[in-house]
Amino acid sequence: MPEQSPLSFNPDWQLAQINVGHALAPLDDPRMAGFTGELDALNALAERSPGFIWRLQDDSGNATSILAGSDPLLLVNMSVWQSVDSLEGYVYSGPHLASLKQRRQWFRKAEWPSLALWWIPAGHTPSVSEGMSKLELLRQQGPNPQAFSFASRWPEPESATSTP
Repeated sequence: MPEQSPLSFNPDWQLAQINVGHALAPLDDPRMAGFTGELDALNALAERSPGFIWRLQDDSGNATSILAGSDPLLLVNMSVWQSVDSLEGYVYSGPHLASLKQRRQWFRKAEWPSLALWWIPAGHTPSVSEGMSKLELLRQQGPNPQAFSFASRWPEPESATSTP
């Protein structure tokens, strides 16, 4: 399976990501306080991280009120990054990693892929429906050039006229 070189970067393409989690309780429930209490700091850290481009947010500055389906406990997070390596550097280090290790306190264990990565033309802003379709594609077909994971990476397309 193709792997992205750590130094690989094509300015015509950016990496989109979606991750979803099914909360164990509504966000105003005391059991979710650890999660909600970290959101602003983690979002600010993401925005300061090398390679960060964009993240999904509502008027509150996070995406907790944006629905990814009919279930209000299904929370969605989306962002765009310069490369897989830049996103991975944020996700698997520092405060975000510490929060990630605590996710079972706030979210059900997923029975299907809860994260999908895909390449988008530079400047494109992905929609929630686009992201959800990438998760479904990954669930149905496994990693492929249209939807993949950290463990099964695909390199960015070679030119702006290619379609991932």
